Amino acid sequence: MLYCPECETSLDVEEDEVDEGEVLSCPECGSDFAVSTINPVELKPVDEEEEYEEDDEEENEDGDYS
Repeated sequence: MLYCPECETSLDVEEDEVDEGEVLSCPECGSDFAVSTINPVELKPVDEEEEYEEDDEEENEDGDYS
């Protein structure tokens, strides 16, 4: 069983069911965590700014010809 690093709530996921790079969300505090290693399982906070940057790049690739 995995626990949220922020609030220690059970994430309802078994350690042997996750893959490296998978993103898990805490149902209690709403934080997102990426699986950084699987043996042992370690979770690191997902950087929200990084997600926004990826979204911005996709928007520019989709037809911004300026």
